[in-house]
Amino acid sequence: MSTQTEPGRPRLDSIDVLRGLVMVVMAIDHVRDYFSGAHFDPTDLSQTTPAWFLTRFVTHYCAPVFVFLAGTGAYLGGTRGKTTKELSLFLLTRGLWLVLLELTVMRVAWSFDYDVHMLRAIVIWAIGWSMVVLAALVFLPRAAVLVFGLVLIAGHNAFDGVQGGTLWSILHVQSMVEYAPGWHLFVFYPLVPWIGVMAAGYAFGAYAAGNRRRIRAIGLACCALFVLVRFVNRYGDPAPWESQSSALFTLFSFLNCEKYPPSLDYLLMTLGPALVLLSVLPDTARGIAKVLVVFGRVPLFYYVLHVLLIHTLAVLLGGGGMGRGGYGLPAVYAVWAGVVALLYWPCLKWMELKRRNKSAWLSYL
Repeated sequence: MSTQTEPGRPRLDSIDVLRGLVMVVMAIDHVRDYFSGAHFDPTDLSQTTPAWFLTRFVTHYCAPVFVFLAGTGAYLGGTRGKTTKELSLFLLTRGLWLVLLELTVMRVAWSFDYDVHMLRAIVIWAIGWSMVVLAALVFLPRAAVLVFGLVLIAGHNAFDGVQGGTLWSILHVQSMVEYAPGWHLFVFYPLVPWIGVMAAGYAFGAYAAGNRRRIRAIGLACCALFVLVRFVNRYGDPAPWESQSSALFTLFSFLNCEKYPPSLDYLLMTLGPALVLLSVLPDTARGIAKVLVVFGRVPLFYYVLHVLLIHTLAVLLGGGGMGRGGYGLPAVYAVWAGVVALLYWPCLKWMELKRRNKSAWLSYL
């Protein structure tokens, strides 16, 4: 097997636009976490309203699309002059750096406390470990990477009823893990499906990136498969959908798929429409898409800043920690718009710095 990747492909604005879009939408959910006065799970159909449910539902697209495109970006980045060994080393070191970032900087950003006896493994943790695994997978044939990813995505729900120890909890079950007496890790994002999503995104970069017809066909196939698997109601999600008091809430039940860990239905439901959208986005951004490109090219910088900004605003406006807000949806959306507007200028400057300065350390931020 050759250790030199193929000649480089030009950077596609469409991928950065989609990544930027999900980063912007993601902030809605985090503003809701800190500012919402609705102290219930917005996906709890016994308590929610259509507005609260849809506010939460639209943010379901963010994590799967971001992890998938991280895999795609890894493949495309590897076509721009890196050998396979260089790409693997970068993925390994960046993945471990992200895990460290999650357990330190993001730990403080989310909570504003320094009690290291309680750590949280959230999305940056999942991305980091997925990159570590991908660092090994890049040495395999692309078809093998694709099969590996699809098996994890499609097959992990077969093990929903399996109970295990600490390692199994980290891999497959959202849980509180006591890894030493008095020391806990809350695993928000069990790893197995996310590793599969990143591997599938890497294979997607090899087989479909830049080919609109192929991207659209894959997206539509995912959408159709979601409707079929979810309608059959036998496999693909631990919570079957049920008829509700109205057609709208029955639809909500149909769409209310499990994120922790992301079920097969959840991933088909989110990645399918996202790929259809990607197939129609222009390769050269114009108008509002140029704004989204800025966020899409500095996603980690944006992510860290947006959590710090949202939490700080919650404290200044009389809130405090997550779940202590008292505002309605109009205020939530107003704060969200303000957060995105405030972050545009620093993200633009950081993007320009990365464009001018090719120092290796900047690629980790």
